[in-house]
Amino acid sequence: MKQRELGRSGIHVPPLTFGGNVFGWTIDQATSFSILDALLDHRLNFIDTADVYSHWAPGNHGGESETIIGHWLKKSGKRDQIVLATKVGKSMGEGKVGLSPRYIREAIDASLTRLQTDYVDLYQSHDDDQDTPLSETLATFDALIKEGKVRAIGASNYSAARLEEALKVSEAQGIARYETLQPEYNLYDRAGYEQGLEQVVEAHQLGVIGYYSLASGFLSGKYRSAADAGKSARGEGVVKQYLNPRGHQILQALDELAEKHRVSPTQIALAWLIARPSVTAPIVSATSLAQLDDLAQAATLTLEEQDITRLNEASAY
Repeated sequence: MKQRELGRSGIHVPPLTFGGNVFGWTIDQATSFSILDALLDHRLNFIDTADVYSHWAPGNHGGESETIIGHWLKKSGKRDQIVLATKVGKSMGEGKVGLSPRYIREAIDASLTRLQTDYVDLYQSHDDDQDTPLSETLATFDALIKEGKVRAIGASNYSAARLEEALKVSEAQGIARYETLQPEYNLYDRAGYEQGLEQVVEAHQLGVIGYYSLASGFLSGKYRSAADAGKSARGEGVVKQYLNPRGHQILQALDELAEKHRVSPTQIALAWLIARPSVTAPIVSATSLAQLDDLAQAATLTLEEQDITRLNEASAY
């Protein structure tokens, strides 16, 4: 499996990122451990999490995903076999939010404790904090890199203008720059990334690890009518957002190509993302080994140029 570099960081990853938001939320620790073991079997060793996962779930406080990964790292002894990414910035409770120097330092130490490791490979701003000067945030990240707690930094949920501004600040001050961007991007939700962010990414050679790669499961073909809304907790929202003429066009194209290549629509949707020159490793999640097996096969699926054209036309916006 060919590895790809995260921006200009020197860190190389497989063409799929595993999203750790499911750990401690939709799957328990035992299932999470089996998924983590299987990821390495599939040579998918890039794991993305965040301190806030899964703060929103009843009975949780945030940090559950990092804690489970930390327990697995201690048990398995495989820290050197994975590329580990986490994030800071979303609210973890009163006073625990944003990208101020004080809070970043507090948050990284808390994340490292939960993860039971001395460093993270990629530390990301989970949200843009417009109340803290970019120079202060980036100088703090730069210091963490020099201290060995972080190898590289990235941005998530930034606008094109703010991402460009952040990169200029780093260049002007000679400090670490964001090497990656984590935007929402999939075959249905294309415009937000393609109309602005992609140009910044390409101009500055940033890595891209997009989230919602399967549009909350819609692109798997799981939701095809209003009756399918009850198939998962997020089904109703998926049906309302994606089940329209354009959504049906996309599903039809995925079905055609899935039959042609004798694979699943999921694999086709992910292969389209992987084939996009500006995309490094789209994020995927699984709650079972069967799901993971399906996702993993996308990493080695190569679409023909005519396949990509068919998908581009079906998903045109």
